[in-house]
Amino acid sequence: MYAIVEEGSRQQRAEPGGILRLDERPAEVGQKLELTRVLLLRDETGAVIGRPWVAGAKVVVEVLEQERVKTMTQKFRRRKASKRLKGHTQRYWRVKVVEIIKPDGSSVGTAAAPAATASSPSEQPAAS
Repeated sequence: MYAIVEEGSRQQRAEPGGILRLDERPAEVGQKLELTRVLLLRDETGAVIGRPWVAGAKVVVEVLEQERVKTMTQKFRRRKASKRLKGHTQRYWRVKVVEIIKPDGSSVGTAAAPAATASSPSEQPAAS
């Protein structure tokens, strides 16, 4: 299952357990956010396309860390001894998709899925 969400001026594909990069907003690391601008919701039964958004659907994400991307722009004119160097640092949040909530209220994601059981060494068969 996946959802296409609109965040800022971008559309991104969100899958449970996936990592997204969102524009900076007021939030703390570890905080959960809800993205309500879901454009499309796709599961094993079919797809629901929003007009413009799917009513009642949302994607719950957890903030992992803040990223900064440095962009450098250089303008150079040959034979004129003219150079210009500019820089810009854009801030982003790296977030993990926790769950996708369907319009009917059911959810799909890491919070709804059963946890993987890690077997202890005593439960594993002995190697022969």
